[in-house]
Amino acid sequence: MDHRFTRSEVERMIGVSRRELDYWTRLRLVLPRSRWGERFFSFSDLVALETIKRLAARKVPARRIRLAISALESKLGEVHAPLSSLHVSTNGKQVVVHPQASPGRPFEPLTGQFVLNFETSDLARKVHTMASRSAEEWFELGMECDSCPESMEQAVDAYRRAVDAAPDWVEAHINLGTTLYQLDQMEKALEEFATAASLDRNNSLAEFNLGCVLEQLGQADDAIEHLRRAIEISPTLADAHLNIALAYEKRGQIKTALQHLSLYLRYDPNGPWSEFARSRIARHQTPRRPSSASDKLTPFRRNRN
Repeated sequence: MDHRFTRSEVERMIGVSRRELDYWTRLRLVLPRSRWGERFFSFSDLVALETIKRLAARKVPARRIRLAISALESKLGEVHAPLSSLHVSTNGKQVVVHPQASPGRPFEPLTGQFVLNFETSDLARKVHTMASRSAEEWFELGMECDSCPESMEQAVDAYRRAVDAAPDWVEAHINLGTTLYQLDQMEKALEEFATAASLDRNNSLAEFNLGCVLEQLGQADDAIEHLRRAIEISPTLADAHLNIALAYEKRGQIKTALQHLSLYLRYDPNGPWSEFARSRIARHQTPRRPSSASDKLTPFRRNRN
């Protein structure tokens, strides 16, 4: 029987963050199956993720892994899920494949060239250490730093360097904006999300984040416009349904808010805000008693992870 693992189980077993897992999935390094807003991973996906994590620890950018896999699949078309069925490693700059056949020599998929045994090559390590960081390397460093509040400023610096080196890289702008958002630098975060949305008109995450920041800045109408756009691009984006529901609540459009709360629960029934969404639905569907001076209003603001 093919076991299925949820994102939470994979994060715990492999030791990766939700952001890393989502990023590697968007790059199609792993291909989980989806059902009702949840992604399920196979055992082969777990093996592949272990390989990706090991390569990332050696500072190999995820986008370079994706390019190498594409080249490998074109050369070895019969090999399914190469990250889980072949021994893949790195010499610092290159992704190296070790054929399982015994006299097979390690080769680099992008060029097809054979390579030296990198584990014994001091020169390769020295050259890698001296080389300047690429945009991908700065991006990976940013992902390492932004998982800890104490290193958030370093993450901003790393993402800025990635953006400077690759101004059209949407993912780098999104991650820079998210880090600035977490540091409460709303205006700067807004700039990065707006840049990402302008670079990729079909990026639901950029539109979603843009809507979140605009709501924080008190620009409710603009926030709803971008959250609507995020939902148009990705109708199953649960968080967008939740945030736009709260925005409609503030405008007194309860019927529309209830529709989006229900959609949030459809696409993420066991999510971190599922109980909150159910309580909001119940509150609006229960006849309200007359208000009194003893009533307390507790404003809610959703914190983004």
